[in-house]
Amino acid sequence: MSDVNWNEMYSRLAAEMKPSPIREMRKYTIKPGMISFAGGNPDPYIFPVPEFAAGAIVLGRNGMEIMQYGATEGYAPLREFISKWMAPRMGRETSMDEILITTGSQQGMDLLTAALINPGDAVIVEDPTYPGAIHTMRNRGAAFITVPCDSDGINTDLLPEAIETATGAGARIKFIYSIVNFQNPTGGTLSTERRKKLLEIAERYDLIIFEDDPYGHLRYEGEHEPTLFSMDKGGRVVYACSFSKILAPGTRVAWIVGAPEIIRRMVMIKQGTDMCTSVIAQALVTQYCTDGYLESFLPKIVSHYSVKCRAMMDAFAKHLPSDAQYTPPKGGFFFWVRIPGIDSQQLFMKGIEKGVAFVNGPAFYANGGGTDCLRTCFTYAQPSELEEGARRLAEAIEDLRAGR
Repeated sequence: MSDVNWNEMYSRLAAEMKPSPIREMRKYTIKPGMISFAGGNPDPYIFPVPEFAAGAIVLGRNGMEIMQYGATEGYAPLREFISKWMAPRMGRETSMDEILITTGSQQGMDLLTAALINPGDAVIVEDPTYPGAIHTMRNRGAAFITVPCDSDGINTDLLPEAIETATGAGARIKFIYSIVNFQNPTGGTLSTERRKKLLEIAERYDLIIFEDDPYGHLRYEGEHEPTLFSMDKGGRVVYACSFSKILAPGTRVAWIVGAPEIIRRMVMIKQGTDMCTSVIAQALVTQYCTDGYLESFLPKIVSHYSVKCRAMMDAFAKHLPSDAQYTPPKGGFFFWVRIPGIDSQQLFMKGIEKGVAFVNGPAFYANGGGTDCLRTCFTYAQPSELEEGARRLAEAIEDLRAGR
């Protein structure tokens, strides 16, 4: 036990900080027999372990370089691969001074926020949105302006009024944060029409758009929407993606693309945090990708997860009460479910009793809301568990409504 009165030592940030609600759930999800729909984890049984391990050959070939400190901007061969591989989605090959490799997409989010936000500055976010974004941006002193979203993404018709109301009250808005494809948590995708409107609004009010796209490659039906980055003519879109969902999260390798001016500022901030993302991890990812494994793996995971998505949809249709509201996603990892009249925190504890975990709705709202909502992830659980988990969830709802 320390003799230091740490409460007197903490910074204001540390004193006011709250734990990640999803990370805090881990103590429940690791219980034996628990079926977890909670964390947004990929299925470890489909990780390309042999193919990724084969890439270790690069250590024998270039070990002296790879085991040394690397450039803060990232491992050059990986940045070159990303530029070429992503060109169809980005509208062109992006230049090296537009790409920064980050230690997971969360770091990219933190670096961008640090580069743009002074304490009290505002960020426009979807309502609901990813809790990790709320956590990261709040740590940097951001205030939040929330705009509802639905299956077609953020409601752009409501954006101008939200912007003008906030600026009229003295807010300084820096950027709009949008998870454009298969949004976390709703599963919705920003429609082409709304993408155009979002860009028009950002230009009209001179705002940056942070296009977060961790799930964009995981489309199970329909056609891909164009990235905002590819549609942008003014250099105001900063795009982020990651290998966490399309390879494995343990790599902790992601990337962010934007105008050279903002990327340079982010590089300087990163120099003061971790200096560089693990060069070994970057080199292994590069070898895996340049050997052609990523391209052959993507159709496999799309097929694998589309089966699971359908299984959760069928299980919910079979077991959940008739008033449960959800829209099956066309890609990504999540279902967003509303159970009218139910407190999702109480339902969470009842679900734990039954042996099923999910994330309750309020975790996804920057300024409050979502009491009767919950998010379920279908990628981690196995097919038989999806059916049983839905049954347990339905039983928990029934018990709660019956006062048991």
